[in-house]
Amino acid sequence: MARWTGKLIGGVIGLFAGGPIGALVGGLLGHQFDHAADGSDELAPQLPPAEVAQRFFAATFEIMGYVAKADGRVSEAEIAAASAIMEQLKLDDASRRAAIECFGRGKAPGFALGDAVASLQRACRGRADLRRIFMEIQLRAALGGSDMAGPARQILQRIGASLGVSALELAHLEAVLRIRGSTAGAEPSSAAARQGALRDAYEVLEINDTATDPEVAKAYRRQLSRHHPDKLKANGLPESMLEHAKERTRQIIEAYDLIRKTRGTG
Repeated sequence: MARWTGKLIGGVIGLFAGGPIGALVGGLLGHQFDHAADGSDELAPQLPPAEVAQRFFAATFEIMGYVAKADGRVSEAEIAAASAIMEQLKLDDASRRAAIECFGRGKAPGFALGDAVASLQRACRGRADLRRIFMEIQLRAALGGSDMAGPARQILQRIGASLGVSALELAHLEAVLRIRGSTAGAEPSSAAARQGALRDAYEVLEINDTATDPEVAKAYRRQLSRHHPDKLKANGLPESMLEHAKERTRQIIEAYDLIRKTRGTG
């Protein structure tokens, strides 16, 4: 596998599958669970950040391609979603070419999904924040490409499970990603819109509106820590991928500010 520097990135996808596709994915990922169960990953040393970034980048776009092709064809919307992710991450020309190559490898017949997930799992051992970011970007692209329709949801749930990201957590991430700027930009003009924006803000911080002020502050700090660009970079997140982390950080700050303003504590 070609080596890339810390300027490389990741991204995209997710939705619903079943029947033969679900069985196929289960078979491809089955050895993942066996490998995790024998405890060998826990004994392996952590990889250096540069190698983590390389594996993270490759797996992100390979699996993006695999999920996009899971229903038999890659639609124009899925291609556009992948391209949008590359634009949002501000990939340079060389990185974009590498991402397209990985995407093509993932959608090709015979792609070894289980091997790709196993490689990512080893790279992210002890780095739960990177596993979550990986799934978050996959969901982001899936929403843009298929609005989570087709076989992608079940595939991503199985991948998430192998990476230690539960279906419940994926559902929360999807809900947050579906918030279309409700906690950013212009202030909502109607009472209903303001209520919706406030509900979304609590969703972003992963708390409910009954949380105490100290609980809100604690949730805010926890979410900031999860998405702190410097921390993620030190753990091996490709540098270009930091754009995603910065965007989520802005969303978290805006959500917290809205909650404090509404409560009169800001």
